[in-house]
Amino acid sequence: MAGLVAEAVQQALTQHGVLLDAQALVSASAMAGAVAAALPFLPQAQRLAIISLKGGWTELTSEFFRTTADKIASGGQAGGESLDGSPTAGPRKHASRPLAERASELQSMLIEDWAGEVAGSTYLEERLRIPRSTLHRWQRRGEVVALRKGGRKHVFPIAQFVDGRPAPGISEVLAAITNPRLAWFWLTRPSAELGGRIPIEMLCEDMIEDVVRIARTLS
Repeated sequence: MAGLVAEAVQQALTQHGVLLDAQALVSASAMAGAVAAALPFLPQAQRLAIISLKGGWTELTSEFFRTTADKIASGGQAGGESLDGSPTAGPRKHASRPLAERASELQSMLIEDWAGEVAGSTYLEERLRIPRSTLHRWQRRGEVVALRKGGRKHVFPIAQFVDGRPAPGISEVLAAITNPRLAWFWLTRPSAELGGRIPIEMLCEDMIEDVVRIARTLS
C-alpha cells in the first residue's frame, strides 16, 4: 500500500509541475505512502480523532514537519544517525506540556475536532441500550465521561463504553483529573508514562492499576 500511494503521489507531483528536487520528491511520496499505510492500523480512538478533524490539515502537517526537522537537527531521531554520522541511541524524550495548560485550549475547541465519536443520551439508549436514567446516574456519580456541548447539553464519548458500561477505572481517572475535557483528552492520547499506550484502550482491556496511578500523578 505504501509503495502504491508513494508512486501515485510522485506521478501527481511531477504531472502538476511541482518544483522539488529529486530527493525531496521521493521523500514527499514516501511520507504520503507511509501515512496511508499506517492509518488503517491505528487504535480506534486515534482513528476517530483523526477522522473527526474537519480542517487545518495544512497547518497540522507544517507543524509536524517543523517538529520533525527540529528533532532530527538535535540528533533525536530513533535508530538512525546524527548529523555527524554517528549512531544515536534513540529518540530523546521531550517534556510534554502540562495537562492543565490545555484546559482553556480545549474549552474553546469543538468537541468533534478532538474528542472522537460522541453521542447523546438518545443515541446511547437506542444503540447501546443504556437507559437515560442509568446514564444520568453514572454522570452524577462521576463514573462516565460527559462533555458539555452548548448550554446544558452533554455528550458522551463512545469509546469509553464496554458492553454497555463505562470502562473500569474511568471513575478513578475522573476523581484524579476532575476536568472531564482534560480527562478525556489524556485518556485518548498516547502516554509516555505508559510506554506510549493509550490509557482508554488499557482500561478497556482491564489494565486499570497503571492508568489510575499515572492519572493521579498528573493531577
